Amino acid sequence: MVRPLIDRLWGGQTVPVLVVLVALVALWYGFAVYLNAPWQFDVYAKAKADWTVSDLVADTLNQERPVLPAAHQVFAEIWATTVERPVTSRRSLVYHAWITLSATLSGFAIGTALGIVLAVLIIHNRAVDRSLMPWVVASQTIPILAIAPMIIVVLNAVGLSGLLPKALISAYLSFFPIVVGMVKGLRSPETQHLDLMHTYDASGWQVFWKLRWPSSVPYLFTSMKVAVAISLVGAIVGELPTGAVAGLGARLLAGSYYGQTVQIWSALFAAAALAAVLVLLVGLVNRLVLKRMGMAP
Repeated sequence: MVRPLIDRLWGGQTVPVLVVLVALVALWYGFAVYLNAPWQFDVYAKAKADWTVSDLVADTLNQERPVLPAAHQVFAEIWATTVERPVTSRRSLVYHAWITLSATLSGFAIGTALGIVLAVLIIHNRAVDRSLMPWVVASQTIPILAIAPMIIVVLNAVGLSGLLPKALISAYLSFFPIVVGMVKGLRSPETQHLDLMHTYDASGWQVFWKLRWPSSVPYLFTSMKVAVAISLVGAIVGELPTGAVAGLGARLLAGSYYGQTVQIWSALFAAAALAAVLVLLVGLVNRLVLKRMGMAP
């Protein structure tokens, strides 16, 4: 009974994933000792203290401001700033994650709506396709770190600050995969299906709603998974040039200013976890919608 269970685990994804995870954690601790050792050697030299290898390993993995914090330090910081602090506290990661999430969802909604509209225009108008699509592609060649301060300065000049500038930066990043995915999806129906609709004397509106739009839904949700993760990046980047006091970007800034590497890494892990949750939620909605449409079991 045990042997078949082991075979099933090895044949699936559980054991390989765990093996890779253990290897990554081991590498993490190894590099933490290596990168933090020089400072620890200076401490020993100044104190003229005797030390052993075990002392070195223990001390490098428990420094207050390490070059590379150990995994247990990062997760202790996450626990302390999520579970042990009220969510309304400015020292709570939940509070900062909510600030960033608000900008992320706002930008994601704007980017998705804009991407769908542009894709529809590109599909139904050849002139728009030839004139607009190159600009859509070219817009993504501009580094977001260069354009974000410009967006914030311009919007602040006209009295717009707070959530909107960050949301627009998120939308700027997230609309592109939506446009590309929707254009591919709206063009996915086969020629024979389009000819059949024309045979039935279907109008352009009917062709869109009854053939093109249903065919594009899987492409739309695939693009949304990419867009929502990029939107989170945009929200964090949007917090950096403003000197924000709240949000995961603000936590990164504060950690870099004061050399709090543990705080920086905890914010990075919080951002990664938030992105994973958002992608999973989009995937869940994707399955529900496709099931409702009869396109998935």
